[in-house]
Amino acid sequence: MLNWIVESIFIKEFDDISGEWITTIKPWMFFTCIGVAIALGLIAAFSYMYKNQFSKTLVITMAILPPIVCVLIMLVSGSIGAAVAVGGVFALTRFRSAQGSAKEITQIFLSMAVGLTTGLGYIYIAIILVVIIEAMSIIFTITKFGESSPKRRTLKVSIPEELNYTTLFDDLFEKYTNNHTLIKVKLKNLGTIFQLTYDIQLKDVNEEKNLIDEIRIRNANLDVVCSRLITNSDEL
Repeated sequence: MLNWIVESIFIKEFDDISGEWITTIKPWMFFTCIGVAIALGLIAAFSYMYKNQFSKTLVITMAILPPIVCVLIMLVSGSIGAAVAVGGVFALTRFRSAQGSAKEITQIFLSMAVGLTTGLGYIYIAIILVVIIEAMSIIFTITKFGESSPKRRTLKVSIPEELNYTTLFDDLFEKYTNNHTLIKVKLKNLGTIFQLTYDIQLKDVNEEKNLIDEIRIRNANLDVVCSRLITNSDEL
């Protein structure tokens, strides 16, 4: 009963000369696919802008990528030679943009998927895909799904080289944190200063200043930086 959802709007006709089924695209089909691709691209772009940090370049790309991919897929449909040529053009394209976050790359993949499905005539699948994925994205954003605990901090402490950093702050961490992990040690100023980077979880966020004050007493009042958890795990 719902087979029409997973069927392409393109017409397949049997060619008596070649003995093969050929996909026929009528003008109304072409403009329908392009229109749906544009509309879904805009919906995806506006959905991503909801409570997310974004750049103008990214949202414009999300909006215009689906119709571009849609046209390319319709042009190469049924033509192996054209598909190889288009693939070669994409292979020669070099992107020099900065590395994006996992969420940004996921949205770009979504835009490409919309272009592919509409380009093949599966407009209902494209609509369902965008509705489901963007609804999930908005729900996860509102519920703060996957966010780290607000008590987690990245603590960077500079100490003189003569101090033994291995146990220097253990009693302070025992007093103010539930757990702590030394994740990096870096030498600065030609080895005269150690910069220690910890991943900590505070017992009470209101005690953060007290922790910093006591650390300053022991590290000769060198740099102390306590910030929300810093991680590069969201980059691909």
